[in-house]
Amino acid sequence: MVFITAEIGINHNGDISIAKKLIEIAKNAGCDAVKFQKRDVEKVYSKEILNQPRESPWGTTQRDQKLGLELSLKEYSTIDKYCKKKRIPWFVSCWDVGSQIQMRKFKTKYNKVASAMLVHNKLLKTIAEEKKYTFISTGMSTLKDIEKAVKIFRKFKCPFELMHSHSAYPMKPEEANLKLISVLKNKFKCKVGYSGHETGSYLICVTAALLGATSIERHITLDRTMYGSDQAASLEPGGLFRLVRDLREIENIIGDGKKRIWDSELPAKEKLRQILT
Repeated sequence: MVFITAEIGINHNGDISIAKKLIEIAKNAGCDAVKFQKRDVEKVYSKEILNQPRESPWGTTQRDQKLGLELSLKEYSTIDKYCKKKRIPWFVSCWDVGSQIQMRKFKTKYNKVASAMLVHNKLLKTIAEEKKYTFISTGMSTLKDIEKAVKIFRKFKCPFELMHSHSAYPMKPEEANLKLISVLKNKFKCKVGYSGHETGSYLICVTAALLGATSIERHITLDRTMYGSDQAASLEPGGLFRLVRDLREIENIIGDGKKRIWDSELPAKEKLRQILT
């Protein structure tokens, strides 16, 4: 069964009420989990970047914008309670060691390594030592980068799943390169999912599942025209419902590969093969 994660990320725009709406949508659509992003802005970005001008609903600098998109630990406590009420697991991709340690208090079932953090060895070790099942995105990375990360998780005996990904927002469909799913699976002898950042049709996610992806992650939003860098590459509620529906149907269509004569075939067999007896 394909594990489907609705990536809320920062599409809540710092508003807990939007976060709750997106959680409810993911639950109703039949997703297996929702995911957020957590970072200490002052540690992840340099002062030069944070001081750069950028107009946003929260101010006129990069710092204002990035701080505006972050949720507090108190707000994550609210999310934790709300997800338990809705009976849907939640987890976070942290972008720094301090945030990863802070989030341990919530005892979430899964961890996530963002593509941007794949080469952050200290963070990878901090995540791996928790020994939670971890989804590892592989965008903008070489096979050597991925191999180093895999070695860390295997050293700590931490269960993991790679996720084929592309780090452009949005991704060009011709750059999806879904054949890499089988390449990664064969090279690293592990499960491989797909984390999509494309716009429009969810055909790429469906194709990924047909090619053996064991998990699918897509960003979701209330409205793709909302403020935010990730909104345009996200699925609105209707698209999410259709994606989950079709992914579940694919599981039925693919089957188990065992040859059998179905009960529904027996009348045809009896009728059409009489001439041979």
